[in-house]
Parts: sequence; C-alpha cells; structure tokens
Amino acid sequence: MTRLRKPAKRRSWGSIFELKSGHYRASYVGPDLVRYCAPHTYAAKMDAEGWLSSERRKIDLEIWRPPGTEEQRGMTLETFATRWLAQRTLKSRTRSLYADLLRLHINPGLGELPLSRITTAAVWAWHAELETGPTRKAHAYALLHAILRTAVEDEIIPSNPCVIRKAMQSKQVHEIEPLSPEELQALVWEMPKDLRVAVLLMGWCGLRVGEVKALRCVDVGEGAVTVRVTRAVSQRNGETMVDTPKTRAGTRTVAVPPHIRQIIVSHLAALTDDDPVGLVFPGSAGGYLTDWDIRRPLKKAADRIGKPNLRIHDLRHTGATLAAQAGATTAELMQRIGHATPAMAMKYQHVAAGRDAEIARRLSEGR
Repeated sequence: MTRLRKPAKRRSWGSIFELKSGHYRASYVGPDLVRYCAPHTYAAKMDAEGWLSSERRKIDLEIWRPPGTEEQRGMTLETFATRWLAQRTLKSRTRSLYADLLRLHINPGLGELPLSRITTAAVWAWHAELETGPTRKAHAYALLHAILRTAVEDEIIPSNPCVIRKAMQSKQVHEIEPLSPEELQALVWEMPKDLRVAVLLMGWCGLRVGEVKALRCVDVGEGAVTVRVTRAVSQRNGETMVDTPKTRAGTRTVAVPPHIRQIIVSHLAALTDDDPVGLVFPGSAGGYLTDWDIRRPLKKAADRIGKPNLRIHDLRHTGATLAAQAGATTAELMQRIGHATPAMAMKYQHVAAGRDAEIARRLSEGR
C-alpha cells in the first residue's frame, strides 16, 4: 500500500506589515539581495498580496526590475502630500484646514522638491521664512512632520528631516483673562437681546462658539437644567460645515447653573419657530449664525464694558475658570469643558488659584 506524503508547507515570500493608519506596506528581498517596498501603501491586505504576487512573477519570468525606483525618486512633496491627505479619514473641517496649510504655507516653499531633497536644512530654512501667526506656524510644521513620518514608514526616505525642537508648540500670545461674574453680567446686558443667552452659555457653561451655533431646541433639557452638546458649526472659505464637536470628549451634557435657567427658557419661548430641531440661535437669514453675526456685537459690547481685548474664546475660558473657582476637580473640568486631556483643565485651575490670591489681596487693601 502506497502512503501519500503530506504536501510540504509552502514558505511565504515577501512580507506585509500593517501600519497604524490601517493601511498595509508590502516589501520583499529582490534577486540583488536588496529589500524593496511597494511604491505606496494599500488600504486592503489583499491588494498588498497582489503586488507581491506580481513582483514574484516578474522574477520567475526574468523580467524583473527594481520596483518604484523612478516614481519614488521623482515624487515631489506636493504629490505625496496630496495622496497622504486623500488616504486619511478626517473631519471635514480638519481636511479643509490641512488643505489650506498645504496650499498656503507648505507647498509654496517645499512642494516642488522631491522627497529625497527635503533635508533638515531645507526644513529649517522653510520654517524660518514662514510668515504667519505662531499657532498657524506650529500647525503647518506639525502637518509637515506627520506627512514626512509616513514617507519614512513607507521607506521612501530614510529619516524624518523635521527635527526642530518645540516647533509643533505655539507660544500663547494672548493670556487667559477670564471675566468676573459681574463683568460677564455687564457684557450680557450690552449684547443684542437675541444673543444674550449665547454669551451666558459660553461664559457660564464653557461652550465653544461653534457648539453654541449648532444648538437645537431639543438639545436643551426640560427647564434648561442641562444642555446636550453633540454638534458644532464651523465656517471656512465661505462654506458652513456641521460636524461632531472638536474632540470626542466634546460630546457631553453640561449642567446649567440655576441662576441662568429661566432666561434660557424665556429665550426658547420667544422663538418664532417651535420646531424641536430648530436652532436655538438662528442667523439673520434663517440659517446658522456666521462668525460676524456674533463677533461684531461682542466686540462692541466688550468695548462698552472696558474690555477692548476680549475675544470670543475668552468666554469659554471664563466658564472653565468659574467652574475651577467653584471647586471643580480636573476630571470634572474635563467633562464640563469637553477636553480630552487634563493639561488645559489644570491650567484653568492654576488661573483660578491666581485670581483667588488677587481677591485675597484686594480684601486686605479694603480694610
């Protein structure tokens, strides 16, 4: 009786590595004993396997040439960055921001250079000549760093030339200047009647301006005891975008201080549209408030109360600081304000402590 031999297990050829992005990178050692990577990554593992199979067939047929060499050598940063952006799953406003950073700040200085020629010196020169605000400059550098990190992962370049220390951090040029409860109330009374509740929600509940714009009547709990934040409005290049809040932690339910609940209830009762999904603060044209719909009257009101440097985001700072002064813990502040990390919540606590010391000093002066 003849015993059938068990087929030998075929040895795999090449390797496939899953990246943090969820894409797959394929590579193999060629006949010249050099490891080669696919010219780009793949969204599906089977596509990476298909590329390996195609390369193996070329070797078997003796028609093989080093893959992707010419494409990778000549690929410019602008071309690679366009592919990089297309492969990312991003919020619409984040994608728009990245596209603007590339168009306005990165591509004009570096976009035409092949990836292999983007050296540390080239990045230093680009960064030194970049003319924009400190926050925008930090964002542009961080985006360039992320794009070139992917180029390293794809083995197109050997290392990331973005090595400037702290270039992804922007110095805070505007100190947090929270309003006192009395100043906040004075500001509210100087605002147009239909925007007073918006200022109260930012100043006492710490809502972002985009979150306030997106609020619907259904988001306000019975008796205005709570406000549910699930959406945010942003405007860029004349386009209005509605999405989830800035961070995952931004989706939250905020308890409303009792002393402002009745004015919120009265505001809702005065709305002409009784649709539960109607906007709490409709714009003049019936849609969402624009930035200027709220920033212009806020500027005038701030001037009238002697706070000409007040920014709209300072109202959110005020809400966070008032909560810290009331004894909120770091975790409680993170939940209330919608922060994903404790760093900013701790900063508000430090600001609150500083104001408490100032209050104590004034008490002594008044003796």
